[in-house]
Amino acid sequence: MLRRSVLTAAFAILVGVLAPALPAAAAADPAAMISTLGSRALEVLGKGATQAQRTERFRELLREDFDVPGIARFVLGRYWNTATEEQRAEYVKLFEDYIAMAYATRLAEYTGETFKVTGSRPDADGAIVSSQIVRPGGAAPVKVDWRLTGRNGVYKISDVAVDGISMAVTQRSEFASVIQHNGGQVQGLITMLRQKTSGNGAR
Repeated sequence: MLRRSVLTAAFAILVGVLAPALPAAAAADPAAMISTLGSRALEVLGKGATQAQRTERFRELLREDFDVPGIARFVLGRYWNTATEEQRAEYVKLFEDYIAMAYATRLAEYTGETFKVTGSRPDADGAIVSSQIVRPGGAAPVKVDWRLTGRNGVYKISDVAVDGISMAVTQRSEFASVIQHNGGQVQGLITMLRQKTSGNGAR
């Protein structure tokens, strides 16, 4: 059974506690992108919106700011090479559906904390933006690092690490376990994702 992904938890914390965003003119800067992303995501929580509307709005945001195909391929790991073209296409779509439904459901769960970007540094393929979630009651802050891949001045989020734990690596391990329990067949994971994204939604 798939556990709540680290990406879902980290991003939900971010958009639930975000401080005011930086000016749009600074959006080309990786740190500014992470700050701005949260304020845009908060619009998804608009009062009166249905679950289906929130999911679709969040899907649009995911497509704009996350390298969903790249993340999905990394998460599938070596099994990407054994999957057929049809399986790859369906898997990437279901992966996006799963993340979008999970975000839309859980965004409102994180309140009372404060969020701040603490810095950014160049990375081989782009940049890593560091941030902290400061929790009430004296609890230790949560460190969240956002890995951004840059191409032609456009950045996409390719991974999120919470207290040093990579979302992509964690999800990769979870998906590999599902596949291994289904005889090494990617179709077993696809079937599970179909179930997770239909009826009751992603959990």
